[in-house]
Amino acid sequence: MKTKVFAYALAVVLGVGTLFAGAAQAADTIKVGILHSLSGTMAISETTLKDTMLMLIDEQNKKGGLLGKKLEAVVVDPASDWPLFAEKARELITKDKVAAVFGCWTSVSRKSVLPVFEELNSLLFYPVQYEGEESSKNVFYTGAAPNQQAIPAVDYLMKELGVKRWVLAGTDYVYPRTTNKILAAYLKSKGVADKDIMINYTPFGYSDWQSIVAKIKKFGSAGKKTAVVSTINGDANVPFYKELGNQGITADTIPVIAFSVGEEELSGIDTKPLVGHLAAWNYFMSVDSEVNEAFIDSWHKFIKDDKRVTNDPMEAHYIGFNMWVKAVEKAGTTDPTAVQKAIIGVTVPNLSGGYSAMMPNHHITKPVLIGEIQDDGQFEVVWQTPGMVAGDAWSDYLPGSKDLISDWREPLSCGNFNVKTGKCSGSK
Repeated sequence: MKTKVFAYALAVVLGVGTLFAGAAQAADTIKVGILHSLSGTMAISETTLKDTMLMLIDEQNKKGGLLGKKLEAVVVDPASDWPLFAEKARELITKDKVAAVFGCWTSVSRKSVLPVFEELNSLLFYPVQYEGEESSKNVFYTGAAPNQQAIPAVDYLMKELGVKRWVLAGTDYVYPRTTNKILAAYLKSKGVADKDIMINYTPFGYSDWQSIVAKIKKFGSAGKKTAVVSTINGDANVPFYKELGNQGITADTIPVIAFSVGEEELSGIDTKPLVGHLAAWNYFMSVDSEVNEAFIDSWHKFIKDDKRVTNDPMEAHYIGFNMWVKAVEKAGTTDPTAVQKAIIGVTVPNLSGGYSAMMPNHHITKPVLIGEIQDDGQFEVVWQTPGMVAGDAWSDYLPGSKDLISDWREPLSCGNFNVKTGKCSGSK
């Protein structure tokens, strides 16, 4: 593997001169856009993130707001409709004049809105694990890149559980396909043969798992330890795990490690078929830290329901929102260009008891945790990295990406700089 010349050290924050405030700051309030599906197949995951943002905005207002003004949430529902995400994003920026947007879950929704944010030079804070292979000056990726979730998960299965055969099962869209492309290349670099890798994709909301699970069971009967690496998203997870149980597949026979199943997805369903299976995230509700205990307490008071859980994307919004607040305070303005410069190098507490930093590639540092599903719908942490892992925008395992770095500081100011050719291969 070619060594990159990207140094993952905390950036020295560039001084930001006095800039004209944007339209959002000129108003009586500073508007914050919330772009999450409140209906459709992704509502099971995204509605909680809307509520999280409302809580964070409420708490900030109780502290006195931002730049002497109250924050005002502007909530829209793109309804799990990917083109509608772009339409709603444009509406938030041009009509509602929001200073920043916190939203999206699936990569297809992020890809849908990306041209809008770049065209209008607005800011998106994206809180969910994704496939990498992207770095935009207008997006801050507070969820995990593959090297902060997928790669460590596979390493854990290999080293700790002795897995030799791999089922890469995902929902049919960009995140699972690209992640599995990276994982397949990584597995092959570790000596795994093609015949020991099974890849399968299903549509959003898929429910008829009987034949696919039968194929997984057959694939796992070859005498080698087999595991499922799941990038299945949304409400399709419920019938998937249920069918595993129906066909006698347990965590002992064919363990599943999921990248999109957290506490929220497990709440309110029968977890018996899932007990012992795994998930890889950067945060679990069960993490033992004072800051996490305070966050959970605040969440329960805000939502007025002690049974409501917390999860990883909620923590990503917690980190991203606090980074945005700190960058706006540093810049003295909500102007997107000023905030883009001010936010690099900003550090804020995460919920594991450490600090996360915004890197020059617009990804953050995070710990990686692997949790085992318990019968109460919570996770027992069975493994974690000793420290923070910096998110890598471009995979070391794909030929077209291994020579690329991202650094949005001047003078480079490039999201895909090729260290081999010395050229920026995309727009600045």
